[in-house]
Amino acid sequence: MLKGKTVLLGVTGGIAAYKAAYLASALTKQHAAVDVVMTKNAAEFITPLTFEHLTARKAYTETFDRFTANEVEHIALAERADLVIVAPATANICAKIAHGLADDMLSTTLLACRCPRLIAPAMNTNMLLNPVTQDNLALLEKYGWTVIPPATGRLACGDVGPGKLPEPEAILQYILREIGLNHDLKSKRILVTAGPTQEPLDPVRYVSNHSSGKMGYAIARMAMLRGAAVTLVSGPTALEPPPFVETVPVVTAEDMFREVSARAGDMDWIIKAAAVADYTPTEVAENKIKKKDGDLSIPLKRTQDILGWLGQHRAPGQLLAGFSMESENMLANSRAKLTKKNVDLICANDLRQAGAGFQVDTNVLTLITAEDTRELPLLSKEAAALAVLDRLKELEK
Repeated sequence: MLKGKTVLLGVTGGIAAYKAAYLASALTKQHAAVDVVMTKNAAEFITPLTFEHLTARKAYTETFDRFTANEVEHIALAERADLVIVAPATANICAKIAHGLADDMLSTTLLACRCPRLIAPAMNTNMLLNPVTQDNLALLEKYGWTVIPPATGRLACGDVGPGKLPEPEAILQYILREIGLNHDLKSKRILVTAGPTQEPLDPVRYVSNHSSGKMGYAIARMAMLRGAAVTLVSGPTALEPPPFVETVPVVTAEDMFREVSARAGDMDWIIKAAAVADYTPTEVAENKIKKKDGDLSIPLKRTQDILGWLGQHRAPGQLLAGFSMESENMLANSRAKLTKKNVDLICANDLRQAGAGFQVDTNVLTLITAEDTRELPLLSKEAAALAVLDRLKELEK
């Protein structure tokens, strides 16, 4: 996702400097070019050679380390960076940047950067909570820096509290949000539904389906990375909620209808990828239903048709997309659903087609609109999600 991007990684002198090596490695695995600039104190914790092996690029520590007739190194580093991240950032570097001080290679380079700038403070809790440090962090935000909140836990000094450097994977998500994809959906408010619903029979059992939620979660994450403000209404899944997405957990079809209908009027796009139960038990037993001889009959009643309701109550200019998983007559059934539900796009797949069923990381979608039908090849769910978002963007024109 970061292919062709250059990330400037600033490393300062804290015990968490070792985590910066994992971050450099993660960025390299995303195909970013990583330029590392270290303070002299950082080099006491971890060597420049470590970063050079991880990034296959020179790590910088000295302001006047290298000059050429046509290039000043710290200016060149700043100009080729698509993003800068300082991790870990000590109280000292936070103060320097906030007040425009430039007395070493890192602070001088940072002062010349015009790209998106992230900083991850890591220090003792008392240092972090000192009003001076808090004022400096507020100044950084005022000047356009994104301050990544420190994690809470046991610190190297033995104290317990805020001040830990977040894990490299968490920091990577901030970087991906900034430069992973083009922010062509920045003005959009998008609601996505995902996962199954669970309809209770008694305190022990429920009626549900095999949905993993992976498709809906992929759509929510890709929309977020493209700059949209995303709300994800999710039934029970084993998935981690996508970062920077408002996630609303629900259990039953009734829960999902309540949360979706309450938010629908504020959304530009609604993408209903959840596998909502069509029926729910008429009554929920107060106690566990005991096993008896003979068969058991469970009366069911229809649940609220969420997509149908959305089609009837859509806001002006709002785009609606639904999913249709079929085991027969996929195109005919899905096109009928498009018309009946009054939606703009149906994303159809055949349960029996390899790579398109439940619980897998791929999908084979057919995108159906009133104008045409587009068959997509076997794709990862993230790639399929991007295709769905692209099609909706086309429909706005």
